[in-house]
Amino acid sequence: MAELSKSRKRWILIATVLGSSLTFIDGSALGVALPAIQRDLGAGPAAAQWISNAYLLTLGALVLIGGAAGDRFGRRRVFLIGVVVFALSSIACGLAPDAQLLIAGRAAQGIGAALLTPGALALIGATFPQDERGAAFGAWAGAGALFGMVGPLVGGWLADHADWRFIFWINVPLAALTVVVALRAVPESRDETAKGLDWLGALLAVSGLTALTGALTAAPDLGWTHAGVTGGLVGGVVLLAGFLWAEAREAHPMMPLGLFRSPVFSGINLLTLLLYFALSGAMFFLPFELIRVHGWSATGAGSAMLPFAAVMGLFSGAAGTLADRFGAKLSLSVGPVLTGIGLGLLALMPPDAGYVAGPLAGMTVIAVGMTLAVGPLTAAVMGAVKEGHTGVASGVNNAVARIAGLLAIALLGVLLSAVFVSGIESPDARTQLGAVMAGEGDLSAGAVSAFHKAFQVVMVACGACAILGGVIGLLTAPGRVQKTE
Repeated sequence: MAELSKSRKRWILIATVLGSSLTFIDGSALGVALPAIQRDLGAGPAAAQWISNAYLLTLGALVLIGGAAGDRFGRRRVFLIGVVVFALSSIACGLAPDAQLLIAGRAAQGIGAALLTPGALALIGATFPQDERGAAFGAWAGAGALFGMVGPLVGGWLADHADWRFIFWINVPLAALTVVVALRAVPESRDETAKGLDWLGALLAVSGLTALTGALTAAPDLGWTHAGVTGGLVGGVVLLAGFLWAEAREAHPMMPLGLFRSPVFSGINLLTLLLYFALSGAMFFLPFELIRVHGWSATGAGSAMLPFAAVMGLFSGAAGTLADRFGAKLSLSVGPVLTGIGLGLLALMPPDAGYVAGPLAGMTVIAVGMTLAVGPLTAAVMGAVKEGHTGVASGVNNAVARIAGLLAIALLGVLLSAVFVSGIESPDARTQLGAVMAGEGDLSAGAVSAFHKAFQVVMVACGACAILGGVIGLLTAPGRVQKTE
């Protein structure tokens, strides 16, 4: 692609930010509104997890093929298809009368996001030269954080004063604006050597992750020895092993295993897995803690996310520029460690803490850590592969991040349930856990206290994962921008 003017590059960046804002706003707003959704639709803890996991499942499994499709058929074209699919499925979510149909709509949203998310990153990678990518990715992440800033507040306000369904309707005008800007400003780009799409790999990935996640989610209710749980766990592992076998033999795999020969690519993806496992798990359970234990409104819980969005929005571009100049190793080691420390501070919140003594310090430290890490992380992954493989690289890295969130909600849900049940020691402990999370009935002080202790254990586990990610970053991240051949 010929060098573009600064103005044209700016409009391309705007188009990618607008498209990505669909996922940023939707995800952040839904997290705060989830307790109200669970109550209104009569959903238990497992169904509440699936409202998030259905989206993460299809996104995590299909984002790989979304990146490959962009490389082959055109990155702008696939990006726009993803935007339209996301908008239509958002309408379906807004109209869903029960939890089952909402879960189905969320799965469809994940398909749209699997096309638009790697498309946005690949468009940036194809537009900006390598020495400008850190700043561009940082600006993308920062602008996304600013869009995401309004998500928790809007989602909380809608849950408290109106109807949470409007969270999904917000996506429709944003999608329309994205389509207009992209058609006018974004040039088409593709990898002329890309051939074929790995449908077998996509099927095995979706099936394996569905079986594994379903078994982990059902285990607290059915027990680990239940045939459906053990069958799901074994079947999931076998299917995912089949996925790796198929990728090693596929002529045009959606996840080329050869990419992992690069220590930088492998290390940064492992860092991504740990960091986003920690962040996704914490952000899923934090609103329940603030609303059900601290007694905050959904709007108040949304305000707890403001330091995160504000710091990322204001300083992500500067963090990317810093990494462009001095290399990513410092950012990708210090950033995750700070994130882990912030998660530890959330674990120390007393049940009666207000905003300042509660989430403010922890969320601010998390924000600083993630701001240091996000832009350099994406640039390091894409800088570790050849130019023609940037779409696949962004797909792999996004898949790792989304699968990390999927596994976090499922595995940490098991941990939360185990700690809660051990603290209650009652045959109906799982029922009480569902009542606490949904805010139904007269909740006993013992049940609320048990949930708080379970939340603390979950936050400590998240913090440990983030700090381990920082160690991986120190060992594998590039000290300077890597030039590809």
